Amino acid sequence: MRRFIIILFLLAIVGAGVWYAMVRYASLSEPYKGYEGAEQFVDVPSGTGTQAIGRLLVANGVVRDSLTWRVALWRSEDALRLKAGEYRFDRAMTVDEVMRKLARGDVYLRSVTFPEGLTIRQMARIYESAGLGSASAFTAAASDASLASGIDSEARDLEGYLFPDTYALPRRATAADLVGKMVARFQKVFSPALRGEAEVLGLTVRDAVILASLVEKETARVDERSKVAAVYQNRLRIHMGLQCDPTVIYALDRAGRYTGNLTHADLSFNSPYNTYRFPGLPPGPIASPGRASLEAAVRPAPVDYLYFVSRNDGSHAFASTLDEHNRNVRMYQVDFFKDQRAKEGAARGAAPAKKNPPPALRSRSRR
Repeated sequence: MRRFIIILFLLAIVGAGVWYAMVRYASLSEPYKGYEGAEQFVDVPSGTGTQAIGRLLVANGVVRDSLTWRVALWRSEDALRLKAGEYRFDRAMTVDEVMRKLARGDVYLRSVTFPEGLTIRQMARIYESAGLGSASAFTAAASDASLASGIDSEARDLEGYLFPDTYALPRRATAADLVGKMVARFQKVFSPALRGEAEVLGLTVRDAVILASLVEKETARVDERSKVAAVYQNRLRIHMGLQCDPTVIYALDRAGRYTGNLTHADLSFNSPYNTYRFPGLPPGPIASPGRASLEAAVRPAPVDYLYFVSRNDGSHAFASTLDEHNRNVRMYQVDFFKDQRAKEGAARGAAPAKKNPPPALRSRSRR
């Protein structure tokens, strides 16, 4: 009788163990969420072992308990592929889903995109609007010219050296972290090979980046960039003023005086960036150029153009002589706007007013 009781007792223990194991095994397929709030972040440091990762996940309410984690490790092929990083959890997940997430390295990153042709101030506003930090923090980080000292010892800030691109950042990344990535990206894109091409043309890195920034601001058309670069380099070669409108806009904006409309009076604004008043290149880049503009600056088209004027459709008409340029100005600017006023007058049922081109328009014929 006593032996029978012992056997029953042992069977009960075994049965309880089997039942507990079955319950735990079944729990592997049950989604679990043990944290409060809508999301939970778990930071897995580099070099953390699988058991320690499990303890982090359990402590943060992502995995039910250590036994569940160990069973999942035992049966999973992903156990040896878990990656470090910060992970975001925002829903109940099975332990297998959690493990696959870590094996994929699906770390939490925040993305921000900077289009080509922006200034530091404009980038700072994008940085802040993306919720990454304050605009002032970005501006302060972009003032660290030492990051570009290896390629431009004259740089006073990082204007022109923050490469426009999409950047994915960890949640705790600072403005300085982002700026460092942007400068590193610039140095990779503006490669030693491109710097060598600039040197052949007699351009320093700074010269090339300044030229590229002018090209970036003047045209968005890929087929025109090398022509615009040629215009400015041809002008520099014969000591002719660049008369580049975007340099005036940049100068006005730096002084807080740009209203969104460039007038004839603005062209006399006293700033070394004003290429209507001061010969040669401006003292620094006026925007962050993209790859195409950087390449155009060191690979100008083999043309003798000295002028270009907008066709009002995103493209430009180029000319080698002032007479040809003046004809283009009249065709694409004076006559174009005269026709526009005539159409507007006809639409209102009134005779079109006879007006001279606005001052800003007349100034463009000086190019």
